Formats: sequence, C-alpha cells, structure tokens
Amino acid sequence: MAFLEAVFLKRQPGDDLPLRQGASLLQLLKPVLISVLFPLLVLAGWELGVRSGVIGGRLMPPPSRVLTALSSLAASGELSMHIGVTLRRVLVGFVTGAAAGTVLGAVTGSSPLASRLLDPTLQALRAIPSIAWVPLFILWFGIFETSKVALIAVGVFFPVYLGVHGAITGVDRRIVEVGRVFRLSRLGLVRRILLPSILPSYVLALRAGLGLGWMFVVAAEFMGASEGLGYLLVDGQQLGKPDQIIAAILVFALVGKVTDTVLLLCSAPFLAWQDTHQGKR
Repeated sequence: MAFLEAVFLKRQPGDDLPLRQGASLLQLLKPVLISVLFPLLVLAGWELGVRSGVIGGRLMPPPSRVLTALSSLAASGELSMHIGVTLRRVLVGFVTGAAAGTVLGAVTGSSPLASRLLDPTLQALRAIPSIAWVPLFILWFGIFETSKVALIAVGVFFPVYLGVHGAITGVDRRIVEVGRVFRLSRLGLVRRILLPSILPSYVLALRAGLGLGWMFVVAAEFMGASEGLGYLLVDGQQLGKPDQIIAAILVFALVGKVTDTVLLLCSAPFLAWQDTHQGKR
C-alpha cells in the first residue's frame, strides 16, 4: 500500500509550475488591480448616487450614460479620429517644446553668462497665462495646425527648461571635482557624472511638460478646431450633451495616462542604475 501511494501520489518535478506561473502573473497584475480600484469605486459611487437621486442626472449623467456615449462615438469611428488628431498635435508640440527647453536649459545651466542673459526673460515669459498667447498665435499663424502646435509647444517648453536648468545648476560640485581628479575628459565628465546626475530630474521635467501639453491642447483646440477631443468638449457644450463632455474628459485622462506610462517605460532603461527606496517596495 505504501508502495502504491509512493507511486501515484509522489509529486513530479515541475508539477507546481502552473501554480508558480499563476502566482507570478498575479504579482504582475497586482499593481494594476490596485491602481484601478479607486477609480472603479468612484464610478460605482457616482452611478449609485445618480440612481438614488442624490446626484442630479441631467447635468451629471451616470457612468452608464457616459459609456453609451463613448460606445456611440466609437461605433461611428469619430472617437478614434478625434483621439488620433489630438494625439498628433500633442506629440508634435511635445517634441518641439521639449527639444527647445532641453537646449536652452542646458545652455543657461552650464553657462553663467547665458543664464544671466536669458534666464530672467524666460522666467518672465513663463508667468504669462497660456490663454494670453491665443490671440497672438491666431494673428501670426491663423487658426490652423501651426497655431495649435505652437501653443502646446509653449506649454511643454517651460517645465522642461526649468527642470534641465535646475538639474544642471544643482549638480554637486564635489562630484565634478572627483571626476577631474580621475582625469576624465570633458566628454567623459558629461557622460559619467553630469548625465546620470540630471537624468532623474530631466525625466520628471519631461513628464511635467507632457502633462501641460495635454492641458494646453484643450485651449489650442478651442481655436476654431473641427477635429480633436477639445472639439468634442465644445460640441457637447453647444448642443447640451453633458454625457459627451464627460466622455471626452475621461478619454483625455486615459490617453494622457497612457502617454505618461509610455514615457516612463522609455526612460526606465536609462534610470536602471538607481537604487531608490521606492524600487525596493
């Protein structure tokens, strides 16, 4: 009897492989599940509040109506078209503004003379509200794509410029001196000391610039646009469709989050050397 039990009940090598795979998959999905828990609770509370009469459903439609509006837009093909147009504008404006902010931030951060010459003017321009640029850009570029991309680029430029400038000027002088003691060339000093020192702040500045790019695209698409998520907001307001307005806002949030995640994933290999407390959690 003991022999038969040993033959039939003995665990074979690899029998627990599906269990280990399931556990690893659960570990991978755990952060995603936790991150969507709060939005799902908010949506559920919102739906219950409208159905119970606590929240007025005429101007604050429940998520079920918003989902119906999204489904209708998706079925007609309008949603993908509007998302594509807005995404293209944001990406072109982001690349333009981030490139200009990076170059000027590096110049003013590494040269005291350039900083004294340019930084006060740029800081003054940074204080100008975004809407103030709209009439000027319309006069310069018309109401077509150039004015919209220019406005987005302005929004992206300042956080990237400020992040790069601050990161370079904040590099510890003693670290640079250690590099000179080891006789690093100027290129080696930049590659092995300056770049690792400023990269975390630079990625944060890019994320801030991308977020402002998504904010500025709404103002840009109010400038006579006939396509884009901003146009859906205006169209919903003019036709009295609060479900369409909220649907467009939620799509802004989702697409913006996706682009931010893509930026984080692209920058992760360059920051793999970091040994942070957050990374150990």
